[in-house]
Amino acid sequence: MSTPALLETHLHSLPLLARGKVRDNYAVGDDRILMVASDRISAFDVVMGQPIPGKGVLLTQMALFWFGKLAHVVPNHLTGEPPESVVAPDEVSQVAGRSMLVKRLKALPVEAVVRGYLAGSGWKEYQQNGRVCGVPLPPGLKNASRLPQPIFTPATKAEMGEHDENIPFERMVDLIGPDIAHRVREISLQLYTEAAAYALTRGIIIADTKFEFGLDRDGTLTLMDEILTPDSSRFWPLESYREGTNPPSYDKQFLRDWLETVRIDGLAWDKKAPAPTIPPDICEMTADRYRASVSALQD
Repeated sequence: MSTPALLETHLHSLPLLARGKVRDNYAVGDDRILMVASDRISAFDVVMGQPIPGKGVLLTQMALFWFGKLAHVVPNHLTGEPPESVVAPDEVSQVAGRSMLVKRLKALPVEAVVRGYLAGSGWKEYQQNGRVCGVPLPPGLKNASRLPQPIFTPATKAEMGEHDENIPFERMVDLIGPDIAHRVREISLQLYTEAAAYALTRGIIIADTKFEFGLDRDGTLTLMDEILTPDSSRFWPLESYREGTNPPSYDKQFLRDWLETVRIDGLAWDKKAPAPTIPPDICEMTADRYRASVSALQD
């Protein structure tokens, strides 16, 4: 029997810090956070009302895989302690398999985005001015073209329901200082390059991704949140990749594409809450893509 989808957690043993688009975060003392990945899904920065069954478990499984594989590049926020050890016995079912017990960090107010291929908003901007987030690119590139080398295109973090804003690297320097900004850029490019090379051996293209960083109490730059999941990355199957077309994807682009076709009273959805209701078959097909990405990378 499949486990019921989890839209929200309700833990009585720990104080709730925040509900994000996907994760519910609880305080564990003053130095740790229990991050629980629900089955919520967001698109266009709007949280959908219907969960994707099993999504939170798959996200956690993939994030833990990448944290382990890339631990030599930069410290991460994992404590190594079992999440089940900090909740009451009657709450274990809400956190088992979908949680990480992590260090509490001072989060940097930027998202570290790395793009290896031209896609999404990057492709739209390139068509307008030959650049992506201020980074000039060669002429003649097509939709889904592989870039000559990965580029770093940071963004500011948006509040719930708002859209992240792409910013030039110079603005990132203003926000967090030159030393940390340059380290974040260097580390992000290394993380992406190593992950993308591995994924290719498993038949997956990582077109782009985003990382988040924070500082611990000693000021150590630390990788946090989630990494290289279908929620934070654009995954394409290598076998069906064709330059010039939108490749089918393992990530939530499938859901975004469906939402673009939705009509409400004859009008396209304005990408503001409330979101359209997702039919059960679209939920299941979205879940299939999450399962396929985990299977391809880890089997």
